[in-house]
Amino acid sequence: MANENHYDASSITVLEGLEAVRKRPGMYIGSVSTKGLNHLIYEIVDNSVDEHLAGYCDTITVTLEADGSATVTDNGRGIPVGMHEKGISAERLVFTTLHAGGKFDNTAYKTSGGLHGVGSSVVNALSTRLTVRVKSDGCIYEDQYERGIPVIDLVDGLLPVVGKTRESGTTINFLPDDTIFDKTRFKEDDVKSRLHETAYLNPNLTIIFTDKRKEEAEKITFHEPEGIVGFIKDMNKSAETVHDVIYFSGESEGISVEGAFQYINEFHENVLGFCNNIYNSEGGTHLTGFKTMFTNVINTYARELNVLKEKDINFTGADVRNGMTAVISIKHPDPRFEGQTKTKLDNQDAAKVVSKITGEEIVRFFDRNLETLKSIIGCAEKAAKIRKAEEKARTNMLSKQKFSFDSNGKLANCISRDASKCEIFIVEGDSAGGSAKTARDRNYQAILPIRGKILNVEKASIDKVLASAEIKTMINAFGCGFSEGYGNDFDISKLRYDKIIIMTDADVDGAHISNLLLTFFYRFMPELIFEGHVYLAMPPLYKALPAKGEEKYLYDDKALERYRKTHKGSFTLQRYKGLGEMDASQLWETTLDPERRLLKRVEIEDARMASEMTELLMGTEVPPRRAFIYAHAQDAELDI
Repeated sequence: MANENHYDASSITVLEGLEAVRKRPGMYIGSVSTKGLNHLIYEIVDNSVDEHLAGYCDTITVTLEADGSATVTDNGRGIPVGMHEKGISAERLVFTTLHAGGKFDNTAYKTSGGLHGVGSSVVNALSTRLTVRVKSDGCIYEDQYERGIPVIDLVDGLLPVVGKTRESGTTINFLPDDTIFDKTRFKEDDVKSRLHETAYLNPNLTIIFTDKRKEEAEKITFHEPEGIVGFIKDMNKSAETVHDVIYFSGESEGISVEGAFQYINEFHENVLGFCNNIYNSEGGTHLTGFKTMFTNVINTYARELNVLKEKDINFTGADVRNGMTAVISIKHPDPRFEGQTKTKLDNQDAAKVVSKITGEEIVRFFDRNLETLKSIIGCAEKAAKIRKAEEKARTNMLSKQKFSFDSNGKLANCISRDASKCEIFIVEGDSAGGSAKTARDRNYQAILPIRGKILNVEKASIDKVLASAEIKTMINAFGCGFSEGYGNDFDISKLRYDKIIIMTDADVDGAHISNLLLTFFYRFMPELIFEGHVYLAMPPLYKALPAKGEEKYLYDDKALERYRKTHKGSFTLQRYKGLGEMDASQLWETTLDPERRLLKRVEIEDARMASEMTELLMGTEVPPRRAFIYAHAQDAELDI
């Protein structure tokens, strides 16, 4: 038997070439879910956009092929195919070596979204097959790979020529590896949203999207000559606006900045940040610079106009930005992101430059447009009044129901107080709640039954939300407060449970309850989702009872179909319509036991799209929701 404590030089594993990517794909693309799958397209598109920023590409074509692969074509200069000093074609080096690319100095690209130099090679490593066609210098060159391994022999280190052309550019076709990804079907809505954003950020660029997987191919051309002004108009197209879109731009210390914003008569904030065309979902220093300076400018004007008296405290940042829709896009020669997926910008000089340009440009605008300034200050003043009233109401409401570990008998809490080990199950109904309380490991698993469907917070006012007994119970149980448009007392460091698990029946009502809970979390505790604390339990739909052999739980209809094909002999089938039909031992082994259960973690890829979809599906407007349901009816999986 090997000694488990043995640790010397032989214990060190070296992953050659692209093995590291296939071994730990999440380090490079975030996850192996649909989010990570779509990210493969974005990595290749970002390289083409960099060619556009360098002045050599004006058209990008993205095609979702009928065979499940994706093709990205641009009319840029083409990936260099000449001999590299390493002794092989530069193209081969780019696709087989991490941190190889033309973006580590400022000679080929002044600004770039793909500065890590791993994008193309990572896509190659995670694809069953990948084909590269390069058009340059009158020739067409081709290279092919299988799971990152070249399958075409080089001729004296150079790519073979497969044709002649007068055009230039690069075409990359790749098929994601189904042994790496949970699913290999690209999600077209997310891809289209990302491409449309890219078109807004690059008004001189045309992006053509085609989906050939449908019976009738879908083709859309994204070209937005208004740039981010058009982006703001699009986001506010269904809202009542307070003023026209305000645009500003400038450059300092080699960093270029452009911003646009507009206020609407709805009190929520929607501020998006981009660096080198990459959407930074977690914000970063560029947004910090914009928000801080904008708040300071508005407070200064408010005092000059005597809206804020000497005794009054300043408007908060949330006051000033309530009703604001904004886009801040910067081009930085040397950006630093937190993580390969570039969710947060970390350059301190970005905050300084954005703050400087914002201060100069919006002061210049407001000095010439006093009425617009007054309307914006009016929005902040209204938001501050509502915030103060609701802070008082919130204090009064929550003080009436202090947190107890039994929470009026509903919450069966766990013994441990180590939040990193604890988890809470939100369970539909008292029947399932009773079974769950019996089945759980009370050392670290808490059970919170809820009765029926909670309030739809998308349609309710804040006072009705806070008056809901079920919602107050959840707020008290989680222990971290909640955030809302007018103020924010949410503190995720006080969260009592590492996992918040929604456990509902596998039927229409259960799905509706899950959606209502997710809407509440997204609107009032979004950090829970963004920080990866929210999960969906996956109880089985069936239990197969064979005449001979072991019983088997089947979690969906696809699992049942596989079982029918592989199981020999007769069996009976038990269908679970609800969690209450399981006894405690069944519930433990299928849904509660960390060693055997299935959980889905809730993730958000596109914050703007998630907000729009929540408003569409859970809001008050019926016609858009009906149109969406009809358009996506064919995507539904029916449980008959």
